[in-house]
Amino acid sequence: MSEIAVRATPELRYRYAAGRYASVFLHGLRDGRILASRCHRCARTLVPPRIACTGCFGGMDEIVTLPPRGVLLAFTQVAFPFLDPFTGIPRPVPYCYGMVKLEGADNTFQYFLSEKDPGRLRVDQTVRAVFREERTGSLADLLHFAPVEG
Repeated sequence: MSEIAVRATPELRYRYAAGRYASVFLHGLRDGRILASRCHRCARTLVPPRIACTGCFGGMDEIVTLPPRGVLLAFTQVAFPFLDPFTGIPRPVPYCYGMVKLEGADNTFQYFLSEKDPGRLRVDQTVRAVFREERTGSLADLLHFAPVEG
């Protein structure tokens, strides 16, 4: 009995719906704004927007714009190579990733930091959102958070 082997590289093109609230968030990023949702019951504000409050499970039907500034609550340096989940391109290492509490938000937003040296970062440091010049409505439109000097 003989065997037949076939080598093929499939190309899988697909699109998926981000959903109502994620779409609002992505459209905000495209416009250079960070959007959050506010609970009508307890006034908790969460970024990215959610349909239900994580505190009281009330509806979060009010969308608000947050200032592009926040405080760095925790950070780490990543030194192992991997594919960036937002772009599919290998991410240059090392880089820093942090938990940012945006002004007006009740939760943290985890994202890339511009600073690659963790010795130049500190907890409670003020950071600001930096957006790409050309934006398309994806999470990659938010380039990183950069420390605010002074």
